[in-house]
Amino acid sequence: MSMENQHREDPHCENEQAETAQIEAQLAAARRAAMAPHASAQGAGEDAHLKIGVYICRCGGNISDVVNVEQVAETVQLLPNVTTAKVHTFVCSDPGQQTISEDILQENLDRVVVASCSPFLHEQTFRGAVARGGLNPYLYEHVNIREQASWAHRHDPSGATAKAIRMIAAAVGKLRHAAPLEQIKLPNHRRALVIGGGIAGMKAAADLAARGIPVLLVEKTEKLGGRLNDRGRVYPSERDASELVEELARTVQANPRIEIRLSSQVKAVSGFIGNFKVEVAPEGGAAEQRTVGAILLATGFRPYQPREGEFLYRGGSSASAGPAVLTLPEFIQLLRATPENARHLLVNGRAVRNVAFLHCVGSRQLDGVHEPQPDGRLNTYCSRTCCTTILQQALAVRRRFPKTGVYNFYQDIRTYGRGEENYYTEASKAGVVFFRYNGEEPPAVALSAPESARDGAISITVKDTLTWNEELTLPVDLLVLGTGMIPGAIADLIEQMKLATGEDGFLQEVHPKLRPVEVAVNGVLLAGAAQGPMNIQETLAAAGAAAVKVAAMFAKENVELNPFVAEVDPELCCGEAHCVTQCAYEGALRMVAKEVDGKQVERAEVNAGLCTGCGACVAVCPHRAMQLNGWRLDQFDAMVDGIAAGVPNQACGEELVRIG
Repeated sequence: MSMENQHREDPHCENEQAETAQIEAQLAAARRAAMAPHASAQGAGEDAHLKIGVYICRCGGNISDVVNVEQVAETVQLLPNVTTAKVHTFVCSDPGQQTISEDILQENLDRVVVASCSPFLHEQTFRGAVARGGLNPYLYEHVNIREQASWAHRHDPSGATAKAIRMIAAAVGKLRHAAPLEQIKLPNHRRALVIGGGIAGMKAAADLAARGIPVLLVEKTEKLGGRLNDRGRVYPSERDASELVEELARTVQANPRIEIRLSSQVKAVSGFIGNFKVEVAPEGGAAEQRTVGAILLATGFRPYQPREGEFLYRGGSSASAGPAVLTLPEFIQLLRATPENARHLLVNGRAVRNVAFLHCVGSRQLDGVHEPQPDGRLNTYCSRTCCTTILQQALAVRRRFPKTGVYNFYQDIRTYGRGEENYYTEASKAGVVFFRYNGEEPPAVALSAPESARDGAISITVKDTLTWNEELTLPVDLLVLGTGMIPGAIADLIEQMKLATGEDGFLQEVHPKLRPVEVAVNGVLLAGAAQGPMNIQETLAAAGAAAVKVAAMFAKENVELNPFVAEVDPELCCGEAHCVTQCAYEGALRMVAKEVDGKQVERAEVNAGLCTGCGACVAVCPHRAMQLNGWRLDQFDAMVDGIAAGVPNQACGEELVRIG
């Protein structure tokens, strides 16, 4: 039997052939649309003389390996008002941007469509290219034919091509109704509020002050330094943590541009970027209102606190009886308090002969294995810093007390930072014994039987995957729980400022790569472990990045925001306030008294500094009095028409019928 006959007799192949034939028929229909006039070529608000340029990116094959970009260009060039359609290997490259700018100048283009990858990557890039051509940067529309066409339909090239055409047709339709927009300019109070006086807050404050920006630094405790005050030596430098704290503290205390408020808290926050109103109150004192242009959150983290009885934990080193189970921070304090000339490490008056460190307590939790937190959340994330800290402390024990046995129970060793892997190597050489367990079967911890060990001894039973799941039981005098990081207790700030949090409960940045220290609220930035577990180097780097962002924000006299905010048509507004009741952003919409035809009436008014452009107000207004700049209702209508209507093609005489 020939391969052709085999193929024809395969039902699965027949289905594929039928689907392919259907889509090819759709594309053929587009080619038969020839020179026929498009039924919806011009509508209300459209200009027959508009010239629209469409630029389609191959994306180095990410798009063109699936989407027939040449066919897309050939087809969309026949759309009303499209005067040029070009394909480029990388439109985002300098030559690609130059092509757009030059075409605007030479061909007098009025609008530009770029069909490429996600707008999150290059929207600002293309706005700049459009502006360099002398065109308003908001007369450009971005179409994501990579994620939404080629990547989404990798096994259906014809369908992906047809979808790309539809998407571009929608963008062209939207641009026919577009109007030039200008950035919103707001007054800029050139002062920054830094909440949190740990190393992140101090670093950010010092960097801002060095750039000439006044800073209000608010710390809720009576001293600067945060969690680092409870730390011994820091890795990998092995400097005493107090030296780092004192160095930063001296810097901020000596700078006249930094106002430090200790034992104080931010009680209320209102306003918007460039114009935040904050209330700062000392412990037990009256609140004082201050105005700042930006807020930097350096609120840090909390160590995970084990539940009563979790791995026999009873609440710290203050217990005078019972099993010796400490958290990692408590152990660090114990080791710091132990005299250098001590012969033994003592816990509850008893010499420690064997100590065990248990990783991932409060981190990498699994459903069905670990008990959820009081809020119902499991800490599924890795706290990242615990492994190196445990190894550092285990090595310190072996070096100070060579006769003390040290055991390490771990899932994985994650010493990812520069120089941190050395701690694992040195601990191994120093005699630390490692046992690896499966996360679904954590070690079992129990009191040792009185006849087999002395009072207070603990037995740890583990299936060691390093010895092919051999079950081992070890008696120890001290168990150290490698507790991870959990989000700081800032629920009040999260509520007041409408801040987003991730699944882990930490503050959520806009984008981990493109906007790593910014939140969705304009003018609010993140520094350090407020947004997730970080070591000291990462914390300082994040604080410096946040300071640079604030400095850039203050570089201009006014704050400049994108114009995609709600707008009220006073002639259509009837004062019913549906928009105000549905607005989730306090102060973004309000009703104000106005005189209309000699009568006092109430009309909606938008605060452009607080409006996020979510569009909730547009959806509930029965009179279409609310519109969203850049996404007006007539533009949505045109986009739907562009998707649903046929796309003409010079080679044929019909329109592309609706897909699916």
